Amino acid sequence: MNEINLKDYELIIFDWDGTLMDSVARIVSCMQAAARKVELIVPTPEQIKNIIGLSLPKAINVLFPSCNEQQAEDVITQYKHHYIAEDKTPTPLFNNAVELLTELRGNDKLLAVATGKGRNGLERVWEISATKHFFHTSRCADEALSKPDPEMLLSILSELSVSADKAIMIGDTSYDLEMARNAGVASIGVTYGVHDKDILSLYQPKVIVDSLAEIQRLFNT
Repeated sequence: MNEINLKDYELIIFDWDGTLMDSVARIVSCMQAAARKVELIVPTPEQIKNIIGLSLPKAINVLFPSCNEQQAEDVITQYKHHYIAEDKTPTPLFNNAVELLTELRGNDKLLAVATGKGRNGLERVWEISATKHFFHTSRCADEALSKPDPEMLLSILSELSVSADKAIMIGDTSYDLEMARNAGVASIGVTYGVHDKDILSLYQPKVIVDSLAEIQRLFNT
């Protein structure tokens, strides 16, 4: 993995949870609360972290493989309820997120989000974080096949008329980097979210970083 210059790319695509927003603890808390409410075995924090990035239906299948269709629907309903109305775990943007997005936009880069969140969820956190204006487009889990399928990225590339070799995906999970590889898009792995360097390195990212400040430096090298 070699140092790269983000100036070589026209389009930078970000994952959201665990990459731009520090929401992992809240996701874990809400999923455990949902499992208790539906009277299912409560998954461990590590088990929940490993499904972050997947669409909710796919995540539920992984976490609760023996639950029936009604239980799965109930878990999703309870999870959303706790995330929106009950759980108060803070979900701040990571350090340097706004500075990085501001710099990239100021240098005429196209920016997008490809997330495991549903559309309503992304719009809600965009409003809370006042960051929607940075992004030219986005794809959510209820608009395309779940990561690591490449559909989200291919759809973004098509909409913005950018070739795969001019785009790069930034994410904290194996699902992000595998999706990028499946789409023929370069990637950057970040270690401060869910998956560590050893896991991320399996998907041949251009570079793995420990902070958004490091990504800023990549743009300025």
